[in-house]
Amino acid sequence: MKFLTSEKLTIIGAAGMIGSNMAQSAILMGLSSNICLYDPYSKGLEGVAEELLQCGFNGVNISYTDNLEEALKGSKYIVNSGGAARKEGMTREDLLKGNAEIAIQFGKDVKQYCPDAKHIVVIFNPADITGLLVLLYSGLKPSQVTTLAALDSTRLRNELSKHFGIVPDKVANCRTYGGHGEQMAVFSSTAKIDGKPLNELIGSSALTLEQWEALKQRVIQGGKTIIELRGRSSFQSPSYLSLEMIRAAMGGENFDWPVGTYISDGEFSHIMMAMETTLNKEGVHYKNIEGTKEENNALKQSYKHLCDLRDELINSGVIPPISEWKKINSNL
Repeated sequence: MKFLTSEKLTIIGAAGMIGSNMAQSAILMGLSSNICLYDPYSKGLEGVAEELLQCGFNGVNISYTDNLEEALKGSKYIVNSGGAARKEGMTREDLLKGNAEIAIQFGKDVKQYCPDAKHIVVIFNPADITGLLVLLYSGLKPSQVTTLAALDSTRLRNELSKHFGIVPDKVANCRTYGGHGEQMAVFSSTAKIDGKPLNELIGSSALTLEQWEALKQRVIQGGKTIIELRGRSSFQSPSYLSLEMIRAAMGGENFDWPVGTYISDGEFSHIMMAMETTLNKEGVHYKNIEGTKEENNALKQSYKHLCDLRDELINSGVIPPISEWKKINSNL
């Protein structure tokens, strides 16, 4: 089997459903011939490793450990799904404080054990905030830490495909921006349906205003729906999309869905949120978003919601004021 790299890829939370699915997919996608699995749940971790080893894959070294220092040392690429999972009845924001503390410690561990890491993808919720904290405490550059926001845009693509009864490939440039949560900004002005701008269809018999509002809510509640259908949070879609992100960072095909990235450009400041991005071997790059007046207002509201979550952690003493961030990470 041919791999993109032999540099170490570490999967955090490998005993869980996202992590174990990711581990197998990473091998099948030919990402790295050197994959390390980490989880503090050693029994479950060993079970995942045994299953993978029993697959009989060729050309790949699969290691596993419940020692985080061992897992991180020498690691160049990391995908972290190791926070508490969202359960039925919970919002992503309900996980804030506990997962924030996990993210802070993880960032510190990266700084201590693998300061030369090239890229980290953070999955666990609320991902915009946990990714921000990993960046802050890891000391890495903003271009080196991203969060999984593409899942909202792919959910929009899926809902539009179902509504219009066409294959997903004919639904182009679907975009959600801002936070990965209840306050995400769902854009219509970017999308095309079989070559026709979506905005020309909204308000017509093909997609009434009421249908569009309902469709947007299905996108926003996409994770909740999976929990209701499967009795557990999403794992296949976040696993695959996060690996597509890390593949781009390894030098594979560019990842052009929106990802969560650190923003500090004036209008949006000291926050991590989904923007129009390109992720490649040089890291993540973003550009400003141009939407309709309504879309831009929705984006501002999403940004405010994220700032409120960030400031809640500041006011409760979990993290220091923004004015002190540069002392923790000189890249910010």
